[in-house]
Amino acid sequence: MLAPERLAFGSSLVSWSTRFDEPIELADGRKLVTLKDAGNYITKLPKAEHEAPEWQAAMDALILVATLGGPTMFARIGVMRALNRHHVREFNPKQ
Repeated sequence: MLAPERLAFGSSLVSWSTRFDEPIELADGRKLVTLKDAGNYITKLPKAEHEAPEWQAAMDALILVATLGGPTMFARIGVMRALNRHHVREFNPKQ
């Protein structure tokens, strides 16, 4: 699925090497810089985690951005939402 460096779509070629506007930093310090980096990260997750709805949505967003050439921010948001899906945001009225 993510192996080809370039995919043909319509009459144009779209590259998985498209970079995010801002890299996604992982908890271990690594960074996901391109769509391909993010796709490879997702496909290497344990099966149970990889099949979580948030990761499936992130992968869908990556594929749509890569194949249709949409804004990389959509794919970045999808990956960030999946990475932070267990984080509970707390309201702080002093901020």
